[in-house]
Amino acid sequence: MSAGWRRAAAIAAVGLVLAGCGQAANKSSGGKDSTIGKLEIMAPADPGGGWDQTARAMQTAVSGAKLAGSVQVSNVGGAGGTVGLQKLANERSESFLMITGLVMVGAVETNNSAARLEEVTPIARLTAEDEVLVVPADSPYQTTEDLLNAIAEKGKGISITGGSAGGTDHILAGLLLKAKNIDPAKLNYVPYSGGGESLAALLGKKVDAGISGVGEYREQIKAGKLRALGTSGPNQEPTLKVPTFKDQNLGVELTNWRGVVAPGGIKPEAKERLTKLVTDMHASEQWKTELTKKGWTDTFLSGSEFSTFLNKEIGRIRPALQNIGLVK
Repeated sequence: MSAGWRRAAAIAAVGLVLAGCGQAANKSSGGKDSTIGKLEIMAPADPGGGWDQTARAMQTAVSGAKLAGSVQVSNVGGAGGTVGLQKLANERSESFLMITGLVMVGAVETNNSAARLEEVTPIARLTAEDEVLVVPADSPYQTTEDLLNAIAEKGKGISITGGSAGGTDHILAGLLLKAKNIDPAKLNYVPYSGGGESLAALLGKKVDAGISGVGEYREQIKAGKLRALGTSGPNQEPTLKVPTFKDQNLGVELTNWRGVVAPGGIKPEAKERLTKLVTDMHASEQWKTELTKKGWTDTFLSGSEFSTFLNKEIGRIRPALQNIGLVK
């Protein structure tokens, strides 16, 4: 080999070493090309509910698609997710996501939470899910109107369970009463932070009715242990085939949505990295399988579109809560 070729080979070798060092430095400093070694996902509710199901579906999809080295899910229940929101406010990891949704938007207001959704880093909206009103299978109430008439007559003698106070389930209960001009003071709402607890209360006949996302009650409805009276979406829910509240001339429509946010104040490259991970998850076959399995509607939004959507939701929910007497 000539001296010229030896010099060229040496320069090329040095270039490769320097390039490798640059890549390593970029990864260690959290640059755009760095991957997430350990992703943490918090469900701000007890196990069994929709947020917990979403977190664990994400864990399955992200792990299955090999988008992160490992995925850990934790539960921090209480106060409609605002206990978890406060934990997020103190979180310093830039590989951390929290499940959120319409429930939390309302709970922030009803609990007068010090931690606010305006302070988080929005990442993506993932799904939407119709709500369903159910009663135990042997309940005397055959229709939504039967149940509402009983509330009009007996007031707090009729109880409805659901998720945390001020959440989607609670808002829907208030809207149904309002649709029949029933005094909101007659509503006896029994909140639980986890879907498993509200289901146990229904099956144990501790309450007269329940409201939750379709996914939380679907199996018990199919098994004949609960009877669905109506759903809250714009169209009939295909797996249940019960009339919507609009079909029942109640004029009530409310769809629960869920998404993910990161701690406020994270670096732009960390936000970009998390957004890419969730976007890649959304495109994966593993996530599509989870959507089908759970019966969730894909309503993916990311970036500025999700930020705009979240701000609009925050702006519309407080007046809605005031109208049905949940917030002064």
